[in-house]
Amino acid sequence: MKPPLLLIGQGSHDDNGSAEFGRFIHRLRCRLDRTAADVSGGYVTQARPRLSDSIASLVARGYHRMVALPLSLTGDPRIGSDIPALMALEQERHPMLTCDYGRPLGPDPRVLALLAERLADAATEVPSLRLVPAGGGPLEEEPERIETGETAVVLVGDGSTSPACNADVHRVSRLFWETHAHEYMTVETAFASLTPPGVPGGIERCRRLGARRVIVVPYLLFAGGLLEKVWAQAMAYAAGHPDLDVRCAEVIGDCEGLADVVIERYEEALAGIVW
Repeated sequence: MKPPLLLIGQGSHDDNGSAEFGRFIHRLRCRLDRTAADVSGGYVTQARPRLSDSIASLVARGYHRMVALPLSLTGDPRIGSDIPALMALEQERHPMLTCDYGRPLGPDPRVLALLAERLADAATEVPSLRLVPAGGGPLEEEPERIETGETAVVLVGDGSTSPACNADVHRVSRLFWETHAHEYMTVETAFASLTPPGVPGGIERCRRLGARRVIVVPYLLFAGGLLEKVWAQAMAYAAGHPDLDVRCAEVIGDCEGLADVVIERYEEALAGIVW
């Protein structure tokens, strides 16, 4: 039997994000069950299940080697510094425990493709409606067409106090524009918290560049409080600029495409591939 896959999340107090994390673990468990590999997951801080509890459960089931994979889109220093220390503590508690590490998800081409799908869903033509009188009769709805070239994209990362981590998000914006969104006016970068520009600042830049529509694309794995914050900022800006069509895409979410990337990282770690 293969060593189990242990997914590691940073954690938050949001129940929705934790629920989707759990659903994703179940999806991976169903996928890897065919190769006789177990899957578990836990959070470094705040949310449950806690990482230490998940490790204890795996050890109690007879596992002494596992593959730990940070479920992160960027090189978040909070995870990067916390995980080795936490795993060292767990090895003191469980002296027989050994661990291999998978690399973070990062801007994998399949992750960018999933972002492109979320963008396409948000961009699907649902015309902005303008009410006009028809020959003095009742008001009718007249669709206002906005071309792709008049549409800008704001890619929103969660934000960090680490300049390198924030630079990763800027890099993803550029990669995303060149590989999947080159027909759009631009792809700007914004952050949900901790560092500028915020979501309103990113949208404002697009408006000043002449965009008639702006689509906010969260560079986030799962729904939850952070996604709600991004949407709230975007909708607050839209309320003050009624002439601008502002739309919000969904997060990457629990899906088969994300599972493909995680399973590949797991297989890399088992094979001892170092990047």
